[in-house]
Amino acid sequence: MKRIQYNNYGGPEVMRVEDFELRPPGNGEVAVRVKFAAINPIDWKLRGGQMKIVTGRTFPRAVGMDFSGIVTAVGAGVTRLQTGDAVFGLARFKESGALGQAVVTKEAFLAKKPDSVSFEDAACLGTPGITAWNGLIDKAKLQAGQHVFINGCAGAVGEAAVQIARLFGAVVSGSCSARDMDRAKSLGVQTVHDYRTMDLSTITTRFDVVYDTAATMTVSAGMAMLRRGGVYLDLNPGPGKFIRAIFDRRLKPVIGSPRADILEKLADAARENTFSLPIGEIVSLSAAVPLITELENGRKLGGKGIVAME
Repeated sequence: MKRIQYNNYGGPEVMRVEDFELRPPGNGEVAVRVKFAAINPIDWKLRGGQMKIVTGRTFPRAVGMDFSGIVTAVGAGVTRLQTGDAVFGLARFKESGALGQAVVTKEAFLAKKPDSVSFEDAACLGTPGITAWNGLIDKAKLQAGQHVFINGCAGAVGEAAVQIARLFGAVVSGSCSARDMDRAKSLGVQTVHDYRTMDLSTITTRFDVVYDTAATMTVSAGMAMLRRGGVYLDLNPGPGKFIRAIFDRRLKPVIGSPRADILEKLADAARENTFSLPIGEIVSLSAAVPLITELENGRKLGGKGIVAME
């Protein structure tokens, strides 16, 4: 088996496509032959050591969170999935490993792939969908008719948030670059602002939920956009924000927490063509490291970067 891994924390230069041995799945775990994997910013944040308090100092470490594939083995206690099932979902946060030919993850981090959804499209859904759902539904308790503002509504998490908000009957406004405004409107964003030319502090409308999916707003700016009882969702939390959130219920830091019930609802929405994310480019595993490097350095694809394992 081959996968992208690294032997010390650092920049893109530490990544290599190397051989590895897939461990057997343990209790509640599933082994999957990966068909496609999606690249996410969390991949280089983990590799750069930003989460080393969680990921530790054992090497080599694998790369990649989101994938689709075929179940090849199941561990004890697995009840929802069986060998041969087509699935999509996430690798374990601490271990990663989606950017490889096979991966072992928790059964709870997977859902069956709908027959009508391609493996490459399914690989895109995990992290953006989970992150958007964790914020809007788990944290903000979004209700039909509420008004939501999504900063970065044309990014992967932003697009996921727009679609999930619309599924729950919310009215959505947002900000993105001028080139992405038409796509945002096509997804159902009623009022779209160009973040490069618009000072968001001048927006007079007040919202029930403000979700900074671009992680570029200050807490004070986000709070200022809330109506009474509103919630500001922060995708770039730190210790200070967690402490502040204890005393100010308007602030809700968001950390992606995969659950099978969320993934199954995302699968249902994908089956009904009400939830999807665009693909920007598909490359082979041997070409994945250069693409990750380019994305980390700011290249824009207009969709997800996808790695094909076959």
